[in-house]
Amino acid sequence: MPSQTEIRIKITAQIIEALEAGGLPPWRTPWASHPNGRGLPVNASTGRRYSGINPLILQVSARRHGFRSKFWATFNQWKDLGCSVMARPAHVAPGAWGTTAILYKPISKTEIDKKTGQEKEKAFPLLRTFTLFCADQVTGAGAWQVQDEPVHDGFIDYEPAEIAIKATGADIRHGGDRACYRRPAEGGGGDFIMMPHKFLFEMEREYYATAMHELAHWSEVRLNWTGSYALGELRAEIASAYMLAELGVPQSDDLSNCQSYLSWWVSALREDPACILRISTGASRTADFVLGFSRSREDAEEPEEALVG
Repeated sequence: MPSQTEIRIKITAQIIEALEAGGLPPWRTPWASHPNGRGLPVNASTGRRYSGINPLILQVSARRHGFRSKFWATFNQWKDLGCSVMARPAHVAPGAWGTTAILYKPISKTEIDKKTGQEKEKAFPLLRTFTLFCADQVTGAGAWQVQDEPVHDGFIDYEPAEIAIKATGADIRHGGDRACYRRPAEGGGGDFIMMPHKFLFEMEREYYATAMHELAHWSEVRLNWTGSYALGELRAEIASAYMLAELGVPQSDDLSNCQSYLSWWVSALREDPACILRISTGASRTADFVLGFSRSREDAEEPEEALVG
């Protein structure tokens, strides 16, 4: 069984490789018109969304193998569904057919402070690996696979995004030519989002991508998140991508807004292999927080990481 450090290093190496390969970052999912391919990865057995680092891991694997379905499950879960995982193709290296995902849970334990002699709680992450297979790798999984992609008529339903934005109750002020979140000021004021008018965006989807990014920053004071400016941008970038995927908003391949941060992010991940785990977990919580204002009780169920089959 790999150690906690080995797990972090392996996961981080995958994300760095994907970032350095160019193209879409692993947190941005390509648009799919078929419902079985659109949105964040989902466990086929439980129907729950994967969150934290796992959407990134699964997206990297899907791009590598050309998978189109968003549905994943363990070997035994597929078996219980009456399906069977295909044998590893000859061109795939041993151990590379399944995708290693992780259970990431904060654990606390009581320790004695050497200086004061008092008990104190110390938190640390517990990592456990498990192997997932995409529906594309499974026979008998037609209900979860992407069959023939329907011809897309060009219509994008932005109403779910509009509902999600309004439900937050965030103070969003339109005007000017730049988007930003003004943090609360000590003397009062602040705590509002500035957004250019929608008609100023070249494509409508860019308006919603920007709004979700700023809502991620808006959540920082509400979730007590602290960190550097650049890591805050990474958290907001991943969180907004998760939200757009859930809301069915196509994600742009334009990286101009985050291009200047990419090399810094890669350096930060190299220096601290646990960084991407913390940031992606924070981004997932951010997405759940922002979308939680408009989600039904059923949609707000516990994410899949806590329920590994």
